[in-house]
Amino acid sequence: MTIAPVDPILDQLIDAALPHVAFDGWSPETLAAATRDAEVDPAVAKALCPRGAVDLAIAYHHKGDAAMISALKAADLADMRFRDKVAHAIRLRLQVIDDKEAVRRGTTLFALPHMAGDGAKLVWGTADAIWDTLGDTSRDANWYTKRMTLSAVYSSVILFWLGDDSLNMQATDDFIDRRIDNVMQFEKFKAQAKANPLFKPFAGTLERMMGAIKAPSADADPDLPGVWRDPQ
Repeated sequence: MTIAPVDPILDQLIDAALPHVAFDGWSPETLAAATRDAEVDPAVAKALCPRGAVDLAIAYHHKGDAAMISALKAADLADMRFRDKVAHAIRLRLQVIDDKEAVRRGTTLFALPHMAGDGAKLVWGTADAIWDTLGDTSRDANWYTKRMTLSAVYSSVILFWLGDDSLNMQATDDFIDRRIDNVMQFEKFKAQAKANPLFKPFAGTLERMMGAIKAPSADADPDLPGVWRDPQ
């Protein structure tokens, strides 16, 4: 998956905003200070961030996703199990974060009730970016379940990481492995359930229902999380 590069002026605003985010959060005050420090015309800043600092926080997240994709494409994953590839991708996403406090403030912002939709879309987008970069080809219900599961894992990892003060973030590394283990245990449970004789009378009906679910098409509502992106 290819993520469009951040507009150069918007990138300047992000860099100028980070020193202020620790004190003022992703707020109008931060955007005003960033506009002043980066010497950007306020009208241009308004055009780039019509919703104010919210759009700046969103752009910061997208910038991190783009950096993760580049790092993941450059990584040698040939000898890794698939579960280890996913864990490595999550670790890379954390490694490209250059300001932990900016993420903390962003997490607070997107936890607000009226911002929850934007927050969910950002997390879904990160999960979508990981799966696409790792070569996921599913186009049925698995397309959704993979991203839903990874979104839950990534969200829990971020919250743990924000409070982690262990040496070299070793506690977070261990936490990632445990969460991936939980997912693999769930997948094993699903496989066992399908093999259970009690499940067989319902298997055909369930498979037909699940088979009717398809990945989003190219003309999907752009406001929905994880909309289809044509290969670039």
